[in-house]
Amino acid sequence: MADNNSLSRQMFGLTVRKNAHPDMRRLRREAGDASLHGNKFWKSSCLTMDYLTKNPLIKGARVLDLGCGWGLGGIFCAKAFDARVTSLDADPSVFPFAQYHAELNGVEIQTWQCRYEKVTEEALREFDAVIGTDICFWDKLEAPLFNLTRRALRAGVDRIVLVDPGRPPFRQLAERAVEKLDAGYFEWQTQRPIKAKGCILHACA
Repeated sequence: MADNNSLSRQMFGLTVRKNAHPDMRRLRREAGDASLHGNKFWKSSCLTMDYLTKNPLIKGARVLDLGCGWGLGGIFCAKAFDARVTSLDADPSVFPFAQYHAELNGVEIQTWQCRYEKVTEEALREFDAVIGTDICFWDKLEAPLFNLTRRALRAGVDRIVLVDPGRPPFRQLAERAVEKLDAGYFEWQTQRPIKAKGCILHACA
């Protein structure tokens, strides 16, 4: 049987459990299976952390982590930048995994069950940055995420950073944001601690 140390990853200052870790198995039994793919660690999280390491947020930033899943992007922001993080997902079954990893890494997060189209401009005024990793995996998600990005810019959110391995729906979102919202869109890759590549959409108010 593998020891628990071999069932964890260390990345960008965080400890992340692997799916086979006993605690992850326990949480799956208690919380049930995630319905919207928030059921594991996604390699694109490394791209988010690597990009933000090289392009840091302001200390104490108020961060909204869209489609948070296990919440690793937001947890990284809390640990690295002392950010005040709200982890949003439509599927509440992911929140025990996010809260577990926040506690494991010595930070606090708030959770918010909400769909993208329900996030109002008024609510977005409470945030300095919006991040999202691996959240535009279906064609039907492109429009809600474009509209949310537009609302965030109107609300004065300083930075929006969305990261994806490069699926067609995300590229469509990014190209539309470049054309309509003066956003940036570029390829990104990292070799450590896990080899990952994809693309990043970056927009500023």
